[in-house]
Amino acid sequence: MKIKHKLLLLISGLLLSLNVFALDLQDAKNQGLVGELSNGYLGVVVTNDDTIALAKSVNAKRRAYYEQIAKKNGISVDDVAKLAAEKAIAAASKGQFVQTPQGKWVKK
Repeated sequence: MKIKHKLLLLISGLLLSLNVFALDLQDAKNQGLVGELSNGYLGVVVTNDDTIALAKSVNAKRRAYYEQIAKKNGISVDDVAKLAAEKAIAAASKGQFVQTPQGKWVKK
């Protein structure tokens, strides 16, 4: 019986850890783990390996997209990022975190 119990605990732990790896952007935002920064990028509200990895991945994709838009329109990447920040913060759902221009996290 002890082996069965330990095996059940191990399987439960593995299933729970798989859910953490399956964390996507919307889930992370809805759980308050990440939020929109005032500079157009994703910020980490709750620091752990998964949220850091998610933010790095999302931000790399955003940066590449901002660079494409900036080049196409003859403007700076920072200008594109600032415009994207305004839109992302406005589009954030109630209860999600956004960062104020002063750097403070607030729930929308």
